[in-house]
Parts: sequence; C-alpha cells; structure tokens
Amino acid sequence: MSSNTYQSNALIEQLPPHLKQFIKAQNYDLYTPINQAVWRYVMRKNVDYLSKVAHESYLEGLQKTGISIDEIPSMYGMNRILKEIGWAAVAVDGFIPPNAFMEFQAYKVLVIASEIRQLENIEYTPAPDIIHEGAGHAPIIASPDYAEYLRRFGAIGSKAIASGDDMNMYHAVRDLSILKESDHASAEAIQQAEIKVEDLQNKKVKPSEIAKIRNLHWWTVEYGLVGSLENPKIYGAGLLSSIGESKSCMQPKVKKIPYSIAAANQDFDITKPQPQLYVTPDFAYLAEVLEEFANTMALRKGGYKGLQKLIDSKTMGSIELSTGIQISGVFTRMITNDDHEVVYFETEGPTALANRDKELIGHGIKTHANGFRSPIGKLKGINLSIENMGPRDLKAYNFYDNKRIEFTFESGIVVEGLNVTGIRNLKGELILIQFTDCTVTYGNEILFSPQDGDYYLAVGKKIVSAFAGAADPYSFEVVIHQLSTSEKRPEKTTSQKELESLYEQVRDIRNNRESKEKLPSILKQVQEKHATDWLLALEIFELSKDFAFKNLYQDCEQHLKKVRANRPKIAHLIDDGIALELKDSLPI
Repeated sequence: MSSNTYQSNALIEQLPPHLKQFIKAQNYDLYTPINQAVWRYVMRKNVDYLSKVAHESYLEGLQKTGISIDEIPSMYGMNRILKEIGWAAVAVDGFIPPNAFMEFQAYKVLVIASEIRQLENIEYTPAPDIIHEGAGHAPIIASPDYAEYLRRFGAIGSKAIASGDDMNMYHAVRDLSILKESDHASAEAIQQAEIKVEDLQNKKVKPSEIAKIRNLHWWTVEYGLVGSLENPKIYGAGLLSSIGESKSCMQPKVKKIPYSIAAANQDFDITKPQPQLYVTPDFAYLAEVLEEFANTMALRKGGYKGLQKLIDSKTMGSIELSTGIQISGVFTRMITNDDHEVVYFETEGPTALANRDKELIGHGIKTHANGFRSPIGKLKGINLSIENMGPRDLKAYNFYDNKRIEFTFESGIVVEGLNVTGIRNLKGELILIQFTDCTVTYGNEILFSPQDGDYYLAVGKKIVSAFAGAADPYSFEVVIHQLSTSEKRPEKTTSQKELESLYEQVRDIRNNRESKEKLPSILKQVQEKHATDWLLALEIFELSKDFAFKNLYQDCEQHLKKVRANRPKIAHLIDDGIALELKDSLPI
C-alpha cells in the first residue's frame, strides 16, 4: 500500500475546497515501531477494560470501522469499511478550526489526526491523535442514533459564531499541543505556551456561540456518559481513548450530572481530569438538547443580536433576509431603529450573494469585491412590502425598469436612482434590485453615491438568520492552511535508532516473520543499553509466556520490577500491562 494514498469515497469527493485543504496524506511509513507498540498497548488495555464500562456499540464498532488492536489503522482500510455505514475518514493536520472540524461531521466525514502520542504521553495527550480519534470517535458511529447526532451536531455547530477570544484560545491550545507532542521542544517553550493558555482561560469574557457549543461537544462527544446516574456507560472519545481517565471517571469523586442544555455554560480544562461528567439517558436525548440549544442561536433567531455577533467576530459570516437572499462577507456596520430592528447593514471586502445556499449568478466576489450595503425593512407610507409586490404593484408604485425612482424606508433611509432590473426567488418574491447612478442617504450621511458604481438593494423586511461562514462555500477563495506538523523529523540518535530496531524485531516475531529464539538476545540489549524502557520489555514478557522461554519470562519480570522501582510514575502502567498478559484472551 502506498503511504501517500487513501481510499476515498463519494463523501470525501463532495467536500468543498475550504475543507479539503485540511486533508493530508497519512504517510503510514512515518509510524515508528515504538508508535505501533504504543497503539497496541493502549488498545489492548482499553478493550480489556472498556468491554465492561463502554456503551455496547463500542466493541462492535471497532470491528465495523476497521480498527485493529494490533496496529495503527490506515485511512485506506478505514474508508473501505466506513463506506458500508455511510461515513468516511480523512487524516488532517492535528488541531483544525472548530467550525471546520464540525463541518466535516456535517458531511459525515470523520476527522482523524494522523499523529500519535509519544510514549511519554501514553495515558493522555491534549493534542488530537489517532488513538483519540481513530479508537475513540470512530467505533461509536456504528450506532445509527449516535451517528445522526454527530452529523446534526456538525451541521449546527459549524454555523456557530466565534469571537476574537475564541480564535486566540484556539491558536494557543493548538500551539501548546504541538509543542507537547514534539520530541525536540524545550521545557521553557512548553511552559510559556501553558501560561498563555492559562491566561486566556482565566480571562472573563461573555461566552460566544462557538464557546457554548464547544462545551456541549466536550460534555457529549468527548466526555459523555450514557445510561443511568447509578450505572453509566462511556461513549465520549476522550474517555474511550484515555487509559487513565476511563477508569478514574467511574469513581464516586467524579460527580455525575443529568445532561441538559446547562452543560453549554460549563467550561472545561483540557489539561486536567474532569471533576464532573454529564449522563444522557440515551443518544436520542442528545438530539433533543441540541435542538433546544440551536433555538437560541443566531442561526435561528437572526435580528440585530445575530448581526452584532457577526460584526464582533470580525470574520466571515452570513445573514439571511426574510426573502431568502443571503449575504456573505465580513460585516462591519449596522443601523437599528428604536425597536432594535436592523434597518441597514454593511460588509467590507469581497462579498457574495446567494439564495438557498447557492450563489446568485453574477453576484460573487468579483461583482461585490468592495463590500455590500443595503437598507432593509418596509417602505414609508406603503403597506405592501417590496418582496410581495407583483408586476402590477411595482408599476403602481412607479417601480419601472430603466426609469428613475426615489423611495423612502420607514427608517428614513432614502434611495434615489435609475432602476435597472430585479431578481426574484422561486416563490416569485423580489429579492434583489439593481440601480445605476444611485444615491442612498440617511439624514445627512451619504451611504452610497453614483461614483461607487452600480447599486444593489437586498430586499427583505428583516434578518431571519445569522451564522458563521459563507452561505455557498464555493463563493470564496480558500485561505491556505499552514501545516503545523512537518514530516521532517529531527535526526535520531544512535541509541534511538537501536531501540526502534529492537521494537521492530519484536514486532516481526509477533507477526511470525522472525524466530522467537531472538528474544533473549533482544532483552539483554534492552537491559544493557535501554534500561529505562518498559514497553518493549512488556512485549517480550507477553511473547515469552510459553514453557520453552520460562527463564526469559522470569528475566522480563525482574527487569520490569527494576524499572518499576526506578520510575514510580509509570509503575501502574507496568502493573496493568503484566495483569493484562496474565489474562487468557481479550473480549474481541
């Protein structure tokens, strides 16, 4: 299998360009033998324990999604199998923006960071890695109810509006995770990054939509429990992929709370075990809470509050008017009346117009390269709204093509110019009117003048929706995503190369490519040159259980006891590994 290819499917092919830019080749050859051993240890331990405490779909899901206990999964194999349950998987560059992460889910594409945690972080890493996402997220989507919740969450969550503080936190956490998983980052750099994350976490700001829905995501998709408060089961990927917290979370000291929309206001700290967890009675209830939250979002409420959120975000967003016309761009200004109704809005820079999430022909960013501005609302002294005017009504109010016209909105905004033409939606409603030689004024302020070019008036009584991103994702040029990880690794020391070679030999022996007769020699090299390593000795211990290698078995035990005494912080990992070897078989 080529290391730079993956098995695609129709779902991946349908992804818009702004999402495809985050996909990268998995490059399977970069996984070291130590990486493979880390995967195997975590998976064997997880499957042994999680068979008792995870949701019933977990073990079945491992098989359905092509997740192997013994080796890191390839995107090729996963996509071949995921296609059968209507999903796909792609490798991405670690942390990606939260809206993009959720939008992948909306397309039923599972996002998997192709990196894997270092041996030093075998129990938990704040960085997205293939253990967390491949062995955590993937198996549970075999449950149809949960898979639909994940898709729906993505569709709604990707529309949540972020603030500047959210993006600062995203970049700070991303930088910290990259440093922590780097094998050449300095302790000083990591400490500075940790301080930056902590400072941002301690900053008291009003939570944005994306902050709240990120909380819901955390307490369900990442750290959710399902069932009863007395006997909950694990389904959250953060718990499923953490060999430490999957156990500790079941202890009484971790408070169990009935899941509700209140979880949207419960913040979390990614660097520490969670002091409380939320329990949903079933996956269907997750969808109920999601809909309850969606009803509070600007996506469904629109209005001046929704537009204000977009202005404050200083990023790409869209509004939809009551006629269905959608305006996408960076919003910079609005005017409201005494009833807090938006009567005018502006964008700056490239802007696109759409209807039903499809760009209006001729109204992309080339036509509206310098922004878009329009009054909305009812006309003064006219009971009929513009969008509801048929051809006869338009004539009655002097709306003639190629004729000059002047009209005033109830807000006092005046439009005067040569009426060129109009565009209607499928319902027959007028949604856009083009003018030339046009002037738009509000009191003494000129909002638009003839030298600004042709003027386009967006027709609609009010803003019914405001959301992050473009209405039509194909309207805008893709902002190139800078990769956080590099396939160029620092030069390995001779000792590192030797240790990796020993891991590879043991891996070959397990796969019957080499003779077990080599095991005593390998253990001796570990004892003499790599005395602090514990995982390789544990793998030799597993392979030496038959009678012919009784002495080797005892030598492994003695070596592991020494390592355990010298490294008390990982003693429990050794104990758990030995206990696992003494069991006859795993559940699957």
